[in-house]
Amino acid sequence: MQVLLQHLLPFFSFQKGNYILNYMASCPKLEPFVIQALVHVIAKITKMGWFEVRKDKLAFREVIADVTKFLQGSVEHCMIGVMILSELTQEMNVADSTRPLSKHRRIATSFRDVCLREIFTLACTLLREVLAKPLNLQDQRQHSLVMQLLKLVLNCLSFDFIGSSADESTDDLCTVQIPTNWRSVLLDMSTLQLFFDLYHCIPPSLSPLVLSCLAQLASVRRSLFSNTERATFLTRLMKGVQRILENPQGLSDANNYHEFCRFLARLKTNYQLGEIVMVEGYPEIIRLIANFTVTSLQHWEFAPNSVHYLLSLWQRMVASVPFVKSTEPHLMETYAPEVTKAYITSRLESVHIIVRDGLEDPLDDTGLVFQQLEQLCTVSRCEYEKTCALLVQLFDQSAQTYQELLCSPTGRNMEITVQEGRLAWLVYIVGAVIGGRLTFTCTDEQDAMDGELVYRVFQLVNLIDSRLPQSGNEKIELAMLSFFDQFRKTYIGDQLHRSSKVYVRISEVLSLTDETRVLEAFVAKVVNNLKCWGRSEPVISRTLQFLNDLSVGYAILKKLVKIDAVRFMLQNHTCEHFPFLGIDEHFRLGQAVLRCRTTFYTALTRLLLVDLGEDEDEFEVFMLPLTTTFETLTQLFSSNFKEDKAKCMLIGLSRDLRGIAFALNTKTSYTMLFDWLYPGYISILQRAIELWYHEPSCTTPILKLMAELVHNRSQRLNFEVSSPNGILLFREASKMISTYGNQILTLRNIPKDQVYPLKLKGISICFSALKAALCGNYVSFGVFQLYGDKHFDNALQAFLKMLLSVCHSDLLCYRKLSQSYYSLLECLTQDHMTFIASLEPHVVIYILTSLSEGLNALDTEISSACCASLDYVVTYLFKQLTKSSKKTLRLRQVAQEGEQLLCIMQQNPELLQQMLSILMNCIIFEDCRNQWSMSRPLLGLILLNEKYFGELRSNLISNQGPDQQQTLNACFEKLMEGVDQSLLIKNRDRFTQNVSVFKRDVTETLRISAAASNPVGTVDMMS
Repeated sequence: MQVLLQHLLPFFSFQKGNYILNYMASCPKLEPFVIQALVHVIAKITKMGWFEVRKDKLAFREVIADVTKFLQGSVEHCMIGVMILSELTQEMNVADSTRPLSKHRRIATSFRDVCLREIFTLACTLLREVLAKPLNLQDQRQHSLVMQLLKLVLNCLSFDFIGSSADESTDDLCTVQIPTNWRSVLLDMSTLQLFFDLYHCIPPSLSPLVLSCLAQLASVRRSLFSNTERATFLTRLMKGVQRILENPQGLSDANNYHEFCRFLARLKTNYQLGEIVMVEGYPEIIRLIANFTVTSLQHWEFAPNSVHYLLSLWQRMVASVPFVKSTEPHLMETYAPEVTKAYITSRLESVHIIVRDGLEDPLDDTGLVFQQLEQLCTVSRCEYEKTCALLVQLFDQSAQTYQELLCSPTGRNMEITVQEGRLAWLVYIVGAVIGGRLTFTCTDEQDAMDGELVYRVFQLVNLIDSRLPQSGNEKIELAMLSFFDQFRKTYIGDQLHRSSKVYVRISEVLSLTDETRVLEAFVAKVVNNLKCWGRSEPVISRTLQFLNDLSVGYAILKKLVKIDAVRFMLQNHTCEHFPFLGIDEHFRLGQAVLRCRTTFYTALTRLLLVDLGEDEDEFEVFMLPLTTTFETLTQLFSSNFKEDKAKCMLIGLSRDLRGIAFALNTKTSYTMLFDWLYPGYISILQRAIELWYHEPSCTTPILKLMAELVHNRSQRLNFEVSSPNGILLFREASKMISTYGNQILTLRNIPKDQVYPLKLKGISICFSALKAALCGNYVSFGVFQLYGDKHFDNALQAFLKMLLSVCHSDLLCYRKLSQSYYSLLECLTQDHMTFIASLEPHVVIYILTSLSEGLNALDTEISSACCASLDYVVTYLFKQLTKSSKKTLRLRQVAQEGEQLLCIMQQNPELLQQMLSILMNCIIFEDCRNQWSMSRPLLGLILLNEKYFGELRSNLISNQGPDQQQTLNACFEKLMEGVDQSLLIKNRDRFTQNVSVFKRDVTETLRISAAASNPVGTVDMMS
């Protein structure tokens, strides 16, 4: 619909727009879906015509005045008016893909400055009337009217005032950037009090919207107020919280409860603890909040998604304690332990009910568990001795009961499951509170307390492992791995004191006397898990991730390689010892376990490299299991082989080799791998691409392996000058890219939802591999043409074929594809511009169009790559024009290389002109984060399109008020001040400096123009 409206807008008169309003005014009792559709159309039209001038006036803005007439009519009319304002406010706040972001921001900014404050004030006035008049909210019409009013206020307060494009994932960090001219509205405390009064007067079906508004008001930027005003505003907020908690009946509604928790969290996000404790009646308020939190945690089954906000509040409160300078007591030492105890005991008590009733187990959502424990670890460190005493008591009780149940006769499986669930929670929590040590200054006494907790977990590990593989509990295993990871981060590493008191208590009970002994226990657990849990993807995945984390850091690696269990893994990484490496497991568990293999071999290779040096024999021994598999594959490919078995072996090998290649960061070690792989085994990979190009499960790991092999990480591919390995490697990459590129394009009629996995993902990996090869600086590509070798040309032609098979919308729709394509294009325009210049006109137009669209990308990495590519293209064109104007025969012959590209540009001048417009729009109207990148191609575009640049300049200046025209003209003059007609580095740097000054001055001028409500203060330079 939006695209249709954009095409119709030039023919859409304001009178026709009024027709819709008149129609709704005459028929206010239309069906709700009809009214909603018409309201949506009005909002769309108003936004698109916001800067349209009809008969010397901004006609589409008059809809605001017309809508206010609805508010003076019946309840139905009033509701329609409120719906229009609400929909318009929301529409102005939402960017869409059919309009450049810069244009959206200009419209939104103008709407903010011209209308938004008035709409907010109007909505508050109507809400005051709701309080003043005894409305019958049982009447559906009046109920709907109040709901629409509250939605309107919330849309106003949720407006993206500064173009930050905040998303819901940053909810707890949101600050409402209210404009300064709203200050008087918010300093009027009746505005804030209005919403607290509304909460207590309207039914629970509407009050969540009130609490959402209060959460936004609590997040208003601090700088809007002076210190005294901020204290007054905070006091009103805290008193409102107290009143709600003293009369908590409404919080029994789940939506109310959730929004109230968000409101509490926002208070601490925006205000310092030192300010909060100064509020009159703080002790009573914090007592009420603590009691509410404890009660909420105890009722774990009620609105579990709201716990995050309560824990966030207490986490921030406790973390702020060291910075409180006020003499007023903060009382955290009183209430934080209560919150910690309530969380721990409630989680343990929930296990029995969950097991008994078959409810969804929160432990299954490890992401949520980790999020809550990360917050709890800070809270638990307040009065830490109380936390430790509680955990020790609960752990001993559960462990003793668990051991008794294991020794008892069979038939008590449910009780065993309950105790295992409780122990899993306790192990998670112990790991979390130990991890909290990193955020606090800790004493030896607290380290000793950690030791009391740690040795109990290690005892449990020994008990659990003694029962493997006959029986085991996946939840406890995952909890223990989480504990190991927290202990590793906290107590293992060069930066930590070796004499930490944590080891004293552990060594008294167990034989873990120091860091080395703990590492031995870690590795033993890893080996046990890999042997016994081969059928559990979560345990295998988490175990291998822990092993991978352990293998980062040279000092730890030196200790690990001396451990017998590590040497065992290095010598026996086969499916006989580690079942998850077997083919049968792959068929059952699928891609999840296959991905784990890459992590496994990355960690193993890091361990191998510690003492490998130049010992090729040791490397051959390590690679022996993979050698055996490749030899088996060689035989399979030469006979009538079982396709599924061969595929699975090849996929596993590709992932294994990718993990190995990733860890090889030196020339010596990488050369060993290359000599092992080339030429015999790499030909099998090429053959697999030919056979199974249409199966992403097979091609993706092979292509990713090739992308890793050609990546010159840490200069590992800088072979000796006498070595042909660099060229040989590129030839193999070229074969694979060409084969895949030619074959994948034979697929036809791919369903839309399968285009990325079946085609675009592989193309994206090919682009990444080609980019890594071209930028690796280990191949002289001129050699290929010199000796008639077609591999370089074949790779480039395959790139073009794949590129032209992708529509422009898909290039920006899929982020990985965007990043791989634009980074490759940057490389090609930098080092292979003669190739770009020799392309057919339709290919050049396709590439330049993709650059134009990429300049508007929200991803800064993509837009910066587009700017760099455009800079290389423009520089090349400018140099060719300069050379063609020279008289010497040699320079004319050189210039002939670029004549084709120059001709294309002359026939399609709008390509560069469009990009010039985009860059000027971004610099003038947007808060561009990559201004330096955008300034580099801009100078070349201006020099190549001086006449068009003059038109853009005149267009912008002429559409300003008389006061701003002279100022803007001076800004443009300064932009080119001291800049020559050249693209020399010194001249570019001068221009970049001018751009910074230009942006600052023009932005200020246009801001003044917008504040003065100039009719067309910000004109789209691309129109």
